Amino acid sequence: MLNFTYYSPTKVIFGKGVENGVGDEIKAWGGSRVLVYYGGGSAKRSGLIDRIFASLDKAGLFYVSLGGVQPNPRVTKVNEGVALGKKEKIDFILAVGGGSTIDTAKATGLALACGLDDAWPIYTGEFVPDKCLPVASVLTISAAGSETSWSSVISNDEGGLKRSFNNNIIRPKFAMMNPELTYTLPKYQLGCGIVDIMMHTMERYFSTAKPADLTDALAEALLRNMIKHGPRVIADPTDYDSQAEIMWAGSLSHNDLTGLGKVGDFASHQIEHELGGMFDVAHGAGLAAIWGSWARFVSARNPEKFAQFARNVWGIDESDPAKAAEAGIKATEKFFSSIGMPISLAELGLRDLTDAQIEELAVKCTFFGKRKVGHYIELGKEEIMEIYKMAK
Repeated sequence: MLNFTYYSPTKVIFGKGVENGVGDEIKAWGGSRVLVYYGGGSAKRSGLIDRIFASLDKAGLFYVSLGGVQPNPRVTKVNEGVALGKKEKIDFILAVGGGSTIDTAKATGLALACGLDDAWPIYTGEFVPDKCLPVASVLTISAAGSETSWSSVISNDEGGLKRSFNNNIIRPKFAMMNPELTYTLPKYQLGCGIVDIMMHTMERYFSTAKPADLTDALAEALLRNMIKHGPRVIADPTDYDSQAEIMWAGSLSHNDLTGLGKVGDFASHQIEHELGGMFDVAHGAGLAAIWGSWARFVSARNPEKFAQFARNVWGIDESDPAKAAEAGIKATEKFFSSIGMPISLAELGLRDLTDAQIEELAVKCTFFGKRKVGHYIELGKEEIMEIYKMAK
């Protein structure tokens, strides 16, 4: 097992009705002037935003709100929040939504704390922040795990780029997690969330580092849990017990617990990010469309871990590593299809992707030749292009 430091300071408040105490919780963390971010109209139509405002009023807090956060969250919305935050002297940011809303809140908190008007230089690496305003969330989508993670991903329509920032300074102070708030999500969005949770786990799991048996066992259990409960929420989104299992798995999948003592491989995420940046596809769907091709490309060179995955997650009884690996990949793709997710770029709606577009995607993924991605097998431009082509 490799050396590691585990740091997961976010307070999790889990269960029915917990969002009604959000005002007192913010006050306990020292917040007094709150910016509330949220996404589309569903948070308003469901009455959730009104309940949040009522709790803030009850706690005697000043607040302003900013809706309209989109999937693949834009830096333009972040900067709109930065301007509003400066105007209103905001000292706490609350995200009501899923990963896109939470990532927007994190980016805004960074820019405000560092006195920036534009958050994008943080995500390109041109500016290195050292502080962030306190951020918290009321979670409405089980997917990204941003409610307890050190990561934030933001898109920029100018150039069609999607970039991440990872640092413990953006770990949320608390996350309020009520599985009932996920009941009204469309089934496609539920499917995207299931894939994202599984991918956050699998990308830590597929490691060439020395075995970390307990960490692997935790990851395998989480994946089996998703395979069990994912179809149940697709069949019945109001299944509280299964929604609760998935919501908790979403946080555990991305707070680093399932990768301790190992070096993970996030190449699939990096490859998908470029699809999101250029074509604005749903993140989970993009991951499902690309993963099988990545898995076949790298497992052809080193099938052992994929064979373990096939046996321990899918119960596949096959002694030959290469055959077991392929059976596990096929089982995963079959599962993705069963919950309504695409397993190719054609199914994702990108059937006419040109060779020039594939090269552009690969060049952007390498940060214009400045890096390679992945750890299980390191990938440069040519390898990434091959994976995109295999996924067509």
